[in-house]
Amino acid sequence: MDTAPSAPHGNTGTPPSTRSRRRVATAAALASAVEWYDYFVFGIAAALVLGPAFFPSGSEAAGVLASFATFAVGFLARPVGGVIAGQLGDRHGRKPMLVLALTVMGLATTAIGLLPSYDTIGLAAPILLVVLRLLQGIAVGAQWGGAMLMATEYAPEGKRGLYGSLVQLGVPLGVITANSAFLLAGALTDERSFSTWGWRLPFLVGVLVLLLARYIHTRVEETPAFRAAEEKLATAEQAAAARRSPLREILRHHLRTVLLAGGSFAVNTATFYILITGVLDYATRELDMRRTSVLAVSLLVSLTQLAMIPAAAALSDRIGRLRVYAAGAVGLLLWAVPMFLLIDTASLVWLAVGTFVCSCFLSIMYGPQAALFAELFTAEMRYTGASLGYQISAILGGGLAPFVMVLLLEASGTSMAVSGYIMALSVIALVSIWLLIRRAGTTAAPGGGAEPGATKVQG
Repeated sequence: MDTAPSAPHGNTGTPPSTRSRRRVATAAALASAVEWYDYFVFGIAAALVLGPAFFPSGSEAAGVLASFATFAVGFLARPVGGVIAGQLGDRHGRKPMLVLALTVMGLATTAIGLLPSYDTIGLAAPILLVVLRLLQGIAVGAQWGGAMLMATEYAPEGKRGLYGSLVQLGVPLGVITANSAFLLAGALTDERSFSTWGWRLPFLVGVLVLLLARYIHTRVEETPAFRAAEEKLATAEQAAAARRSPLREILRHHLRTVLLAGGSFAVNTATFYILITGVLDYATRELDMRRTSVLAVSLLVSLTQLAMIPAAAALSDRIGRLRVYAAGAVGLLLWAVPMFLLIDTASLVWLAVGTFVCSCFLSIMYGPQAALFAELFTAEMRYTGASLGYQISAILGGGLAPFVMVLLLEASGTSMAVSGYIMALSVIALVSIWLLIRRAGTTAAPGGGAEPGATKVQG
């Protein structure tokens, strides 16, 4: 049993031109890439320099924990951004919220690059760092839903998974550019200069996000699905329904779907941030591997995702979202132990092999995820519902994962504890996916279709 291939989101009048679709898809992909770049540079900096710069202490592990806790704060703020943008995006459009999210992210990231350290302004430094990280979290929480819906709601019939994956490519592109920026900053500075000012250079690039925000504001139109939803608000009854809060509707009628979506994806976000942040800290601090070498491996592994993510999404257009999605979760469950056994060899080659195989399973899940989450809700509440599901998974998995990893390593002394953490989240994902499959053909949405986005069920 599985959800069927793409079904149209609804009657949207004259289909957009191919040129218009491509322009919107490209803009959404770029928006995702630059937003995630800004978000990921913080994670890399947290693993390398933010501890001693903003949280000085006698224990190196304590400084890393403090910086990772600040890293996690951004994830706690993501649902706030998702709720705010979802409410406004479901009422006023996807595009304005995407532009606002890009603007906030660009300003916050640039400000982090200019923020004085603890030695300069004392306690104000970590406080301001936390505030700016909160703004980053709100921005990325608002961005994903807007970019994802801009792409999927412009997609031609039968290609929603593929179009949604273009936004998902923003994650590996963000990792690649963030790692490249830190590698370049490290190459241009010595160790002392890097720890004092060189690490700030990747953050200052964030100001370029404002240019993309301006382009989307002036050159990209609102999605056909949202325009069609607006046109339906002709009768008094429909207008009254529109005035109801999308968040209230989600919490009253679709909370279980939101929670299952979050539970299904937590393992993906947790494992991803363990790979790009936790392993970076573990390999350099515990295994004494070179920072530049580990960053280079992370960069090369992310390159493979550029092919894997759209391939998995295209496959989901043919055989169904949940079938492909579940295969990735099973892979993460089975690979959790072998991956850390390979990493523990402290061999760069085996580190690359372990993280590469893991990234393949992450890509298999991540490719169809945008279209899957969009299909769980009707257009009138899609921004709010999809964003909430995604950001709940970010809290349960991504934000706390590097912090939990350090705690598990310190408490147990073995990386197998981290493998157990990934395996537990994989089981939760598989149970959530199974329940979503069961609900796919049985729960009717207020709009008349099945709750999973009017998708049909294959058996």
